[in-house]
Amino acid sequence: MLVSAKEMLQQAAAAQYAVAQININNLEWTKAVLTTAQEQSSPVILGVTGGAAKYMGSFATVTAMVKEMLKALGTTVPVALHLDHGSYEQCQACVEAGFSSIMFDGSHYPFAENVAKTREMIDLAHRNGLSIEAEVGAIGGEEDGIVGSGDIADPEECRQIAALGVDFLAAGIGNIHGSYPANWPGLDFDVLAQIRAVTGGIPLVLHGGTGIPTEMINKAIGLGVAKINVNTECQLAFAAATRRYIEEGRDQQGKGFDPRNLLAPGYQAIKDTVKDKFALFGSIGKA
Repeated sequence: MLVSAKEMLQQAAAAQYAVAQININNLEWTKAVLTTAQEQSSPVILGVTGGAAKYMGSFATVTAMVKEMLKALGTTVPVALHLDHGSYEQCQACVEAGFSSIMFDGSHYPFAENVAKTREMIDLAHRNGLSIEAEVGAIGGEEDGIVGSGDIADPEECRQIAALGVDFLAAGIGNIHGSYPANWPGLDFDVLAQIRAVTGGIPLVLHGGTGIPTEMINKAIGLGVAKINVNTECQLAFAAATRRYIEEGRDQQGKGFDPRNLLAPGYQAIKDTVKDKFALFGSIGKA
């Protein structure tokens, strides 16, 4: 029931919309994303960092939860389960655990080592029927303990990584993980256009999708971005809704303390945020 992300992203790139990667952090996150994707008839990628998998038990635990939920919910839209910013060892673990897609992030290695390790991970993924994402130019900010300086990717390095046979490519163009500061200069579209020109038309990936202005999102999609990652925005929405519930004292009314009631506003906030992203990225009705 899980699918490779390759075909859904190729379709998105051809039709100039983007598929959302929504990172999941627990059962509520997973159910909210899958339910919204089905309601909106949108393909979706469930992103899982190593830290999130550890929190939920293991990569195998995450796979089992997602697969069983797909069956329980009667999900029919395309869903990929994707390792986000994976290490060499984590990529191997996710192949064994039954993920349908992986990201090998070798951007912190010297470029020659990134090439060698990416080539090996491409072979591993494709032998096992998984799609694979690689990265060139570190994404700024911090995610799950991985700190990126925000380096702008070198188009020639992007060309070399793409030529290895990677299915989609994340390239740093000034994007960062987390919320964007007020003095953020914006995305470097000149570099994005150069990358698109030399990478053979493979789908490109924009990490740090939280808070990028609509006009920048639309321009990036027009320049080949077919996958946009969202995590922080869902976390902020979940936290704000949960805070309101408790500050209003609703947890002290009747069975308001029951986790199923306590977490319900946050669950709905995730759904609302995900629906907004599907609409912004243009993926509604594309399943």
